[in-house]
Amino acid sequence: MKLLINNREYQVEDGDLSRPLVWVLRDELGLTGTKYGCGMGICGSCTIHLDGQAVRSCVIPLSFVEGKEITTIEGLAEKYSPDPSLLHPVQQSFLDHQVPQCGWCMPGQMMTAAAFLEKNPQPTEEEIVSAMGNNYCRCGTYVRIKAAVSDASKQISMETSNG
Repeated sequence: MKLLINNREYQVEDGDLSRPLVWVLRDELGLTGTKYGCGMGICGSCTIHLDGQAVRSCVIPLSFVEGKEITTIEGLAEKYSPDPSLLHPVQQSFLDHQVPQCGWCMPGQMMTAAAFLEKNPQPTEEEIVSAMGNNYCRCGTYVRIKAAVSDASKQISMETSNG
């Protein structure tokens, strides 16, 4: 089976098509930025983009993704800008706000935020809290996450209006 991940084509064994995408990404393709957390689609650490939508890869079977565009945290910056020296505004903002503690939830947090800001580049504080509310952070950096998403939205809005 061919998969399009981060604008690159990958060949994976058809085998068991019910296996969760998170394990194909991590174990078979070495894309370990996507983290495994709960295995039930609750915590958000395994969030990726599937055709631009934020989804939980631990509950998405391999059979569901053939022919769809998959973006993982490894491809987020490249999808936003062809300049390899630039991070996605969400990634940069998370670094600027020193959001990561243990780092386990961060890829999923960033992927959720990026998909959200793609649809709503000028959110209110309440919209940010609501959009990010189903991604869990064991370290409790929610205040920093909210600030980082807010600042990323300002950067995205400024770039959109300038260009």
